[in-house]
Amino acid sequence: MTADALAEPTERVGRGWTAALGLANVAIWVGWYGPLQILLARQAEDFAPGTGMSKETLLAWVTGVGAVVSLAANPFFGALSDRTTARRGRRTPYIVAGAAGGALSLLLLAGTDGLWLMMLGWCLVQLTLNAAFAAVTAAVPDRVPRLQRGTVGGWLGAAQILGAVAGTGLATAGGGIAAGYAACAVFTLAGVLPYVLRHRDLRLAATDRPAWSWRSFARGFWLSPRRHPDFGWAWLTRFLINLSNALVILYLLYYLRDGLRHEDPEQGVLILTAVNAVSLLATVVVGGAWSDRVGRRKPFVHWSGVLMAAATALLALWQTWPGAIVVAALLGVALGVFMSVDFALMTDVLPAASDRGKDLGVINVANALPQVAAPALAAPIVTHLGGYRTLYAVAAATGLAGAVLVGRIKSVD
Repeated sequence: MTADALAEPTERVGRGWTAALGLANVAIWVGWYGPLQILLARQAEDFAPGTGMSKETLLAWVTGVGAVVSLAANPFFGALSDRTTARRGRRTPYIVAGAAGGALSLLLLAGTDGLWLMMLGWCLVQLTLNAAFAAVTAAVPDRVPRLQRGTVGGWLGAAQILGAVAGTGLATAGGGIAAGYAACAVFTLAGVLPYVLRHRDLRLAATDRPAWSWRSFARGFWLSPRRHPDFGWAWLTRFLINLSNALVILYLLYYLRDGLRHEDPEQGVLILTAVNAVSLLATVVVGGAWSDRVGRRKPFVHWSGVLMAAATALLALWQTWPGAIVVAALLGVALGVFMSVDFALMTDVLPAASDRGKDLGVINVANALPQVAAPALAAPIVTHLGGYRTLYAVAAATGLAGAVLVGRIKSVD
């Protein structure tokens, strides 16, 4: 399977391929969101008293440093996969190695007893799982024709939220921090096996691999917004909307505990995640398929971003448990459409088939960079600049800016 590795795909993929790739995506997101939603926050509470930092600040440092690793890892491994000529294909080796490394890193986190080992473990999780995620993401433009990408993007979006729910559930049901990490590790490794074992990847011919040069390899990560303006605007749109979402999620456990005085904040996080998931699943596949059917992307991204901004603003104004449930549902409806159609939009503005993995890795920086920026913004806002009400107002304004800027993309209807 070498001839079609760099060609624009024309043959529609089947349900089995989509389901297997979706399950691999679920597995990766379990490895991320079990720690992010529950386990890292619980460890931060345990370790903060001996560090001189609040639990919020400690968690911000750990997640922020891990996100810096993610910023570099995703485009780096995407670029490596673009050049890989292994018998199993360009992407499969990174899916296998990344999932296995992620599982081992989660087990390291399970046994950590202090801040520095916790930070190291989370950085290793980000490094390895981003290798797998870069390869999974690049498989879509490799194999899926343009007018099916909204639908496939919808299923992958559903897989991501299912991964967040499953990760949160495994972390909560484990009965302890170590057991929660172990459960996430097993799922992360097992979930990629159906795709790896049942579906052959496209193999890059050795003659199609570009000559190696450190300079050209490094320079390839810079995509000039002047030369590729639509790519630049699409990247900025995704970054701002993801930053808004990251500001909402980061301190959710602490918001329920300290802001709303919820009697069981961990259970509350699980309930809100489930509500968000149900409403997201109601729109994520439908939104992508509708976009494919009408052949348009930008209106879906614009109005879903506006709805997310409005829901986040409501969270700033209506700070009650019923309000949080309503906001979780509205965010799910909007995020479902955004995740599926924005993914298709991103694949439509990729500059070159030979660099799909690297370019999607650069786009995925717009997912990871908010994880760096959100702690830096959120910690001082919550502790010194008005608390959670101000935090969610800032998040709403940020998301609205992203929704407006999608109109600057010209090459996609």
